[in-house]
Amino acid sequence: MSEPWLESWFWPAVAIVIGLPIVLIIVSEFASALDRARNPAAKVVRLFRTVVLPLGALLLLVSQVDDLSLEVNTTRIVATVFGFVLILFLLNSVNIALFATASRGSWRARLPSIFVDIARLILIVVSLGVLFAAVWGADVGGLFTALGVSSIVIGLALQNAAGSVVSGLLLLFEQPFQLGDWLETSGSRGRVVEVNWRAVHIDTGNGIQIVPTATLAGSSFVNLSRVRGSFHATTVLTFSTDDAPHHVIDTVRRAADTLPTLAPGERARVVYAGGGKYDVAIPIARPGDESETIALMLTRLWYSSRREGIHLDNDLTDDYRTPERLAAAVNFAIPILHLTKNIADELLNDAVLERYGRGEAMQYLGEIPSGLRIIVSGVAVLSTPSNNAGASGEIPFAQISNGDVFGLSAYTREGADSSCAAISDVTVLVLPVEILDRLIRMNPALARDIGESSDNRLVQAKSAIAQRLGLSVQ
Repeated sequence: MSEPWLESWFWPAVAIVIGLPIVLIIVSEFASALDRARNPAAKVVRLFRTVVLPLGALLLLVSQVDDLSLEVNTTRIVATVFGFVLILFLLNSVNIALFATASRGSWRARLPSIFVDIARLILIVVSLGVLFAAVWGADVGGLFTALGVSSIVIGLALQNAAGSVVSGLLLLFEQPFQLGDWLETSGSRGRVVEVNWRAVHIDTGNGIQIVPTATLAGSSFVNLSRVRGSFHATTVLTFSTDDAPHHVIDTVRRAADTLPTLAPGERARVVYAGGGKYDVAIPIARPGDESETIALMLTRLWYSSRREGIHLDNDLTDDYRTPERLAAAVNFAIPILHLTKNIADELLNDAVLERYGRGEAMQYLGEIPSGLRIIVSGVAVLSTPSNNAGASGEIPFAQISNGDVFGLSAYTREGADSSCAAISDVTVLVLPVEILDRLIRMNPALARDIGESSDNRLVQAKSAIAQRLGLSVQ
């Protein structure tokens, strides 16, 4: 009887008995580390540990016994199962290495998943053919030839449909847009909410429009989200040719620069195009805000153009500032300014009525007011700036309405320390600086009242800032 270590099966058996447990322990620890790191490769490593390694060991043992045909068939069966599992392991490993860990924006991340699935199916079929040819000696050449001929016939029969699908898939591979981008096609404009290999779903604001990817691939479209800098809402305004261009440009720009949809740190561009026409471009954060931005600007321009005496749409039919309304507003201001009837009558030649629309700025921070303003009707809000680390922007600190006064720093010729914006439509009686100076000379108590009002609002502003920061008022 020969020594066992001289047998052909001895050393493979020793390698399996001793080496397999060691390898399993090492692979198990590696899989646990990948699980803790939330690495997608952990699933593939577990497949290798629980299926590939045991089947490989079993195949190695069974292959050592080839005396009986039954055992030979058993070896082939185990080899077939092991080969199939090994194919799955290798394909999953390649998928993890190439696509699951692809960096954002790379060609691997942009490749549509259907391409990966088709390639995986082809590789599985080819690998199984090679496996059956190697293990069972099957003739798969005829099968591949038949599959090739069938593919050509099916491709010719479905070339139009297949061409549309492929063109759509190539569009997805190029990725000229992503979820959330705004697209403008020949028939619609909206935000992309879903993309698949067959169609793109666009939210137009009036429903979801389904656009086949092949249609987008075969026509031109505009990605409104991929612009240098901010997207611009554009429009053309018409004024009278008698209006001074610089006056019009300043009025339009001031209205546009206070819009809530304006992109941070940006300013509107207004260009005179001749013939009373002005090209306006307003930088906004989202293309979807374009219609709202233009509508709001036109609304505010209706008010500001009448205050400035310019002719939006060649029209200046403002019948609001009538002598009767002005006289009523001056009479309303008599007790507020401690006026006599004679002095009030003198104001009718110099005082002015102004109207502001909801949301319009009536006083800008740091601007020297052109006169004292008394609210005749409507509600406005006063806001103070905050440059503290705990708060940013402007903080509202007081609402003012009928009978309240703002523009108090007009008397001292200092910049306003607060801004004022209309909450509703507001009518204001404006007393120009020259009139204010004359009133104070005739009634010095008015200057004291203005000073007290300024001090009270300063206290209100400090209290609002402290409340925002959670501090006590000093």
